[in-house]
Amino acid sequence: MQIRELKIPDSYEITPKQFGDERGAFLEWYRFDRLEEATGRSIDLRQANTSVSKRGSVRGIHFADVPPSQAKYVTAMHGAVLDFVIDIRVGSPTFGEWDSVLLDDVDRRAIFLSEGLGHCFVALTEGATVSYLVNDVYRPDREHGINPLDAEIGLVFPESAGQPLLSAKDTDAPGLAQAAAEGLLPTWEATRAYYETLKGN
Repeated sequence: MQIRELKIPDSYEITPKQFGDERGAFLEWYRFDRLEEATGRSIDLRQANTSVSKRGSVRGIHFADVPPSQAKYVTAMHGAVLDFVIDIRVGSPTFGEWDSVLLDDVDRRAIFLSEGLGHCFVALTEGATVSYLVNDVYRPDREHGINPLDAEIGLVFPESAGQPLLSAKDTDAPGLAQAAAEGLLPTWEATRAYYETLKGN
């Protein structure tokens, strides 16, 4: 398995090694020790989620209050999505910027996002099935969103995805500037301090 840090600090692309024969393929899509080696911290998994999406479906941008927020380890079990990590940490050197990873059932990559980062994806195929491992349970009172069509962020969805299909919740979410003005966003200092508490745990 190869792990590389993305343009957004504290987010990583994971490419597993696949072993194939006439029966199919085998791979390790998650290894706690390899992830801890790359990130310098441990991940205490608490919940697993799966979503199935129509082509063009956009889910996000989602994030949660820090602490504890949710770190996410995401992969596509079937089909393909373009997965985005957005730096919404006020004061971060890459605040407002994003990076993306193609998650599909060919290369079977995963993406890891630390707490306090924004997460979004767009489904590129029908029935795209995405699984998430997270280190805290869903806490609706601490969950927030940013409109994925916010021009200030400028996410670029592939034309092959077709017309973006959003939930009313995501459409009604504030833009980045409004979320910052309302005090909804985490800060670079607070998230980095929280990551330090997770080292060696």
